[in-house]
Amino acid sequence: QVQLVESGGGLVQPGGSLGLSCAASGSIASIDAMGWYRRAPGKERELVAGISSGGSTNYADSVKGRFTISRDNGKNTVYLQMNSLKPEDTAVYYCYSDLYSLINSKLKRYWGQGTQVTVSS
Repeated sequence: QVQLVESGGGLVQPGGSLGLSCAASGSIASIDAMGWYRRAPGKERELVAGISSGGSTNYADSVKGRFTISRDNGKNTVYLQMNSLKPEDTAVYYCYSDLYSLINSKLKRYWGQGTQVTVSS
């Protein structure tokens, strides 16, 4: 059994900052890529940022220069630091982890439960 637990969402004013974290736990053999998606009301799910096991990162154009993704491999945790937040960043943010579990030899994507980020004055 593998779980991804997110934390750090909330309400922030435009221009403010917020940090998210997502910790993977359970029967984990190894973790490949990790990252974040978001879904805003009435919109499709969007990839926000991803990070490979080696630390290579990619970002949606809409968040480049404002968001930073990082990971701590020792803690099986991925982070998303969000600065200069805008109302259009309001969404439910979901973390993901592509990993090999101890009971499944195939690479599988696991998801966090989602955390609400609201940017509003």
